Amino acid sequence: MGAVCRRGEVRLWSRNGNDFTAKFPDVQAALVAQVDVDCVLDGELVVWTGERLDFDALQRRMANTAATVRRRLAAAQPASFVAFDILAVDSVDVRPMRWTARRTRLEALAAGWTPPLQLSPVTGNVAEAKEWLEAFKASGVEGLVVKGASSRYLPGRREWLKWKTRDTVEAIIGAVTGSLQHPEILVVGRFRGKEFEVIGRTVRLKADQAAAIAKLLKPAGARHPWPDQISTHWGTGSKTPIMKVQPKVVVEVAADAALQAGHYRHPLRLIRHRADLGPRDVETLSPS
Repeated sequence: MGAVCRRGEVRLWSRNGNDFTAKFPDVQAALVAQVDVDCVLDGELVVWTGERLDFDALQRRMANTAATVRRRLAAAQPASFVAFDILAVDSVDVRPMRWTARRTRLEALAAGWTPPLQLSPVTGNVAEAKEWLEAFKASGVEGLVVKGASSRYLPGRREWLKWKTRDTVEAIIGAVTGSLQHPEILVVGRFRGKEFEVIGRTVRLKADQAAAIAKLLKPAGARHPWPDQISTHWGTGSKTPIMKVQPKVVVEVAADAALQAGHYRHPLRLIRHRADLGPRDVETLSPS
């Protein structure tokens, strides 16, 4: 999310060019009040619920357009702007500067900030970064971004690495893409009471994984609760046909910390089949 501050006015723009200013009047007001120079900031909008990042609340704020709803959500679910880079200062393009020089300018600008404006923490200490990776996991932070001290800001190019936090969890195979004989992607779920819900899908299986899993799958009966297609991405994207299977096979998967309504936003990675576990041994979803 970019924040363009110019002559006392502020606009908030997404990376694909959408104007989100009207949907985040609380953040706009904070930037107007606390940023006293013309600049362009690169950062992220977040919403906290208690001590955890709430992606669902952020999505609700991005989706609603009615002015009355925007004001109500701004009061009930206030957002924060976390700045991690600066692209221009006083009409000077600073993107060609080293990251360390840009960071110095950003820290000077943010010296007097108070919430909901925040500056992303940084460290050059690997041990400290590892501590952060573990400590921030409970709050829903997806991972760390690693940048070179001398790197420039290059539009359209990613000159940095993202190190994600991943845990291993158990889930139940409910469907696959491809065929039962040659599964390509696993669609996995968990029970919420008696209801069986999709919680995620894996990346494409390796050949040996697909062969091993295929031996375990049995076609589902007519009472399987899932649709015949799922979205390529949660909530958006084209539909992909799935082959539903009996929800009896438990697998261990690697998952990152990004959740949306209890569902994993990013693809999972198959670790192994858990032959020692049955569906009722898998942790259930919280009641709605």
